[in-house]
Amino acid sequence: MWVELDQFLHYIHNQRQYSDYTIEAYRNDLSQFIEYAEHNHQNRATSATDVDAYLIRNFLGFLLKSGLEKRSIARKLSAVKSFFRYLLRNGIVMANPALAVSGPKKDRKLPVVLSIDQARKLMELPPDDSFAGLRDRAILELLYGCGLRLGEVLNLQQRNIDFSNEYLRVLGKRKKERLVPLGSYAKKALLAYLEIRRETVKYSEDPRLIFVNEEGKKLYPLAVQNMAKRYMMQLSEQEHLSPHVLRHTFATHLLDRGADLLVVKELLGHESLSTTQVYTHVSMERLKTIYRQAHPRANKNP
Repeated sequence: MWVELDQFLHYIHNQRQYSDYTIEAYRNDLSQFIEYAEHNHQNRATSATDVDAYLIRNFLGFLLKSGLEKRSIARKLSAVKSFFRYLLRNGIVMANPALAVSGPKKDRKLPVVLSIDQARKLMELPPDDSFAGLRDRAILELLYGCGLRLGEVLNLQQRNIDFSNEYLRVLGKRKKERLVPLGSYAKKALLAYLEIRRETVKYSEDPRLIFVNEEGKKLYPLAVQNMAKRYMMQLSEQEHLSPHVLRHTFATHLLDRGADLLVVKELLGHESLSTTQVYTHVSMERLKTIYRQAHPRANKNP
């Protein structure tokens, strides 16, 4: 199945135009499934035609027993379904066995968000007297101030920024372009970083990219994930801290202050309104918490 996997990844890159990060997620999820299928003693599968619903269910059970979250298991099942849909369409298999498999019922889990005070303090943590510090501050400002995905930040090019009119031209999932306002704090952080970048970086592997290391090489997502988590851990004891928390925080703070849900949807680049609606639940939960803490009759028995 490894040959078919390479063909599938080539297809979603060239035909579906998925981002590098989405493709890597598919690669990891499907590689794990294929390895399990080839080494599963109960129902071993050496080719795609050997795979049946029973094997896929066993794979999900294996993931569940290993302690993987239900949300991650559901994502892996979705990847397997997409893979076999591709194989069926190309005549490699006669049916999609994954269609007969239901994933685990996902627990409703609200996104992790920072408070306004935590977000403000976070932006001030990176030092403003070094290349790395100014770069990290600019990255954090774009994640929180503009609600960008990590991949969108790392692929941002100088031609995508209009400092005069204060907006970004962002290339999101499936190469879908959107315009995002550039706030004053993010603008200031970007200009400060670009100034020290010109002084520090004499050669760049890809001159179009804004964010690089001091040697001019493109930043790895994992390095930025670790950077953001390191700073956030100084302010929050919540679990699952990552750059995406700042995107969640961006959306939640907008809704907290009365922003229209459709506007937030466009700013985030969501294709479906239902994806954005999860933030209304976060905002309502925060309102309930404030109400219970502040109102003298909120927690009293009548």
